[in-house]
Amino acid sequence: MKNVKGAKGLIIVLVLVLMVVGYFYYLSNRDYADRHEEDVVITPVKELLLKDFSKNYPPTPKEVVKQYLEFTKVLHNEELSDEEVEAVGLKLEELFDDELKNAKSDEEYIKDLKSELTTFKDNDYSIVNMYTSSSTDVEEFNMDGYEVARLYGTFNVRTKDGTKILQEVFILRKEQSTGHWKVYGFAPVTDDESAE
Repeated sequence: MKNVKGAKGLIIVLVLVLMVVGYFYYLSNRDYADRHEEDVVITPVKELLLKDFSKNYPPTPKEVVKQYLEFTKVLHNEELSDEEVEAVGLKLEELFDDELKNAKSDEEYIKDLKSELTTFKDNDYSIVNMYTSSSTDVEEFNMDGYEVARLYGTFNVRTKDGTKILQEVFILRKEQSTGHWKVYGFAPVTDDESAE
């Protein structure tokens, strides 16, 4: 009987010791993980570059244009190195239709992009807000055997003189092989065009 009571006591003591050791192990590892999570900072540029469009492509024309606007905002508002501009620009190009991509070489495209960004920054502009047409305002139609969509992107841009609204009309074409909507073309909205 004494051996049973002694064995039970020993087991209880061992369980308590294991619980205390386990608790301290948990606390020390949680502390370590918390410290390292704080060290990882994902900048807007890194966030864009981490997008994997081969696995998670935007499903609708509106979502494709939203992605385009996000890239545009980061390109125009962030202080980027030449290498970052090139990397983000080429990542953005993954949303483009092959015809649009093939209109310029990558070198010409990046050169034009850098020139546009320089002009934007030289004028001390910044994008403060952006949005796309509502889903009900996306116009879909057929053209030359392709499904095509037209919608608008709007930027609120802060300038030296206040805020101005810039709009672009986007034409997207559905890729027949993948079913992905790709940016086929875009242009500034003229005064006589109605975006909404």
